[in-house]
Amino acid sequence: MNVLAKAGIWSLCAAARAAIPCLWKGKYFSSGKEPGENNTVTPMLRHLMYKIKSTGPITVAEYMKEVLTNPAKGYYVYRDMLGEEGDFITSPEISQIFGELLGIWFVSEWMATGQSAAFQLVELGPGRGTLAGDILRVFSQLGSVLKNCDISIHLVEVSQKLSEIQALTLTEEKVPLERSDGSPVYMKGVTKSGIPVSWYRDLQDVPKGYSFYLAHEFFDVLPVHKFQKTPQGWREVFIDIDPQVSDKLRFVLAPCATPAEAFIQRNETRDHVEVCPDAGVIIQELSQRIALTGGAALVADYGHDGTKTDTFRGFCGHKLHDVLIAPGTADLTADVDFSYLRRMAQGRVASLGPITQQAFLKNMGIDVRLKVLLGKSAEPSLRQQLLEGYDMLMNPKKMGERFNFFALLPHQRLHGGNPQVNAHQSKPSPSPVAGFSELVWQ
Repeated sequence: MNVLAKAGIWSLCAAARAAIPCLWKGKYFSSGKEPGENNTVTPMLRHLMYKIKSTGPITVAEYMKEVLTNPAKGYYVYRDMLGEEGDFITSPEISQIFGELLGIWFVSEWMATGQSAAFQLVELGPGRGTLAGDILRVFSQLGSVLKNCDISIHLVEVSQKLSEIQALTLTEEKVPLERSDGSPVYMKGVTKSGIPVSWYRDLQDVPKGYSFYLAHEFFDVLPVHKFQKTPQGWREVFIDIDPQVSDKLRFVLAPCATPAEAFIQRNETRDHVEVCPDAGVIIQELSQRIALTGGAALVADYGHDGTKTDTFRGFCGHKLHDVLIAPGTADLTADVDFSYLRRMAQGRVASLGPITQQAFLKNMGIDVRLKVLLGKSAEPSLRQQLLEGYDMLMNPKKMGERFNFFALLPHQRLHGGNPQVNAHQSKPSPSPVAGFSELVWQ
């Protein structure tokens, strides 16, 4: 994302190469390689090999950034990689219940924090717009509750292809879209229910104000730096051309410390870690906004709480794919370290979670919602689809325990206190946060 480049994260790569002599050690890590897989020479592979020959080995973070978001050849820039025909399926594509419950979460938080006269719903990486569409349907169904609230939708999306699909999903183009490629707001429209929607490439371009932020399977594709503990200390993992095979890439260890090592905790006990400076930049931006203007951020992703090691992998056609084979044809991802996100909030806001998707959705009332939908569904195939979707979302062996929810909220939301309340008035105790405890309508 452009916001990350502005923050100077990528300057680490050039600084690292300038400081490291050419004494690289070959080292292989698990990458989901399938036996006998052919190394197709893709345009992205040629681009990366030219880059490496020109400037030396590149960090895993730089590799991910190039493969996924390169303006000319990036995997995310011109592809629709979602759904059965793509490389992976997300929760909103599996069941409408998922998005409906998230819509209820935002309404619940809006009610718990005083029912402001307006709010922005900001989604980072909105996929095909399915999740936003399900949330908007809930907003429409709760029109009597939200009737006096001015709502606007703001989508942060770098992919031109996906932004077009999102527009079709959300607006059906009943009102012609306004396009302005050179502007921070590169597209504007109106949803089917009459709510204004805008598209941005950068979170920093989204107007500040009372907002609810949503990041579903967003942080897992942000570039990570990988480190291996050695007898000489931490060494960063880079990617180089294999000297034995001219059109093949390999992992190597840097011969000395690199600038990105600063992101590793001093008391780190694991022997292999992945750190994502970009995620830290975004969490800091969200934390500053929430602390300043209120609202909340909800993050849903697969990840861990500072316990896992080597999670970098690729997916192509719904199967694991070697991350170094045919770059540009497969999705690259790494599990989100929620303990790192918590640290990056730097105490500006409170955090909740991570809590498993199974627990979160159960607290949100997924069983009740499923029962209602089954009661309205006479067609056997539709009932079967609902049950299969529920199983995929909730089964611990599927998505139920692989995915987690994490939230950022103002401190006063959890601990009570309102700057507008007179000191002599009694402070109402804050209501529980839905999803992280059982949903209670007040």
